[in-house]
Amino acid sequence: MTIVVTGATGHLGRLAIESLLAKGVPAGDIVGLGRQVEKIADLGITVKKVSYEDQEGLRAAFENADKVLFISASEPGKRIAQHTNVVEAAKAANVGLLVYTSAPKADTTDMKLAGEHAVTEKLIKDSGLPYVILRNGWYVENYPADQAVAQGLVGASGDGRISLAPRADYAEAAAAALVTEGHEGKTYELGGEALTKAELAAEISRQTGKPVTYTDLDVDKYTELLVGVGLPREAAEVFADVDRATAAGALFVPRDDLEKLLGRPATPVATAIKAAL
Repeated sequence: MTIVVTGATGHLGRLAIESLLAKGVPAGDIVGLGRQVEKIADLGITVKKVSYEDQEGLRAAFENADKVLFISASEPGKRIAQHTNVVEAAKAANVGLLVYTSAPKADTTDMKLAGEHAVTEKLIKDSGLPYVILRNGWYVENYPADQAVAQGLVGASGDGRISLAPRADYAEAAAAALVTEGHEGKTYELGGEALTKAELAAEISRQTGKPVTYTDLDVDKYTELLVGVGLPREAAEVFADVDRATAAGALFVPRDDLEKLLGRPATPVATAIKAAL
């Protein structure tokens, strides 16, 4: 069985490959695609330098692939064209299963960041390929503890709860969807322990013994703050919109689906913070 992992040179891709290896998939059966292939050269798998823009390279890489882990591209605004290349290449190669990492509630949320994921999910379903949709929640690593200690947490999410898990949990869930049966045609909402940003700040403060606070701004002020620290305005508006949607519950999901795929409880946020520190 050949499993191809796109975006394999990113953090999630590497962790997914490590999880596949840990689950007993032979290194010779795994193909990792990405731009900075030196980052995964130590894993012993087959590595190919292929970008999401390279449809011919994708098609060649997918030939004879039994399964593909399709990790979403990382550049908002470019994803639809890039993802179309992946889906069309997978369809041309007639891959046996396409497992895609999407965003929470992609088909119902009004969160701007999820729009490209909703389009991609439709592309996948319309392709006729067997699929699994993994709607990954937020990573604990999105809020670095050392940065929070130095600067505090700032946002516009109010009392909105965020279902958090370490990136490694999502990677392990993806590996499980690839190597175990019964997932074809399913969409999983993945998330772990749910905390507000204020509760997250309090936990970091507890573990470090240093004061860490959360400052809640309105969306416009948060947008201007992000622009002020160097983000392009378009990106700042997208990230501020994530917090707007978070305040309304967009990033809260039950932990059942993640724990079903993991076969164990999701890693507690406190444990993930301790490991990061």
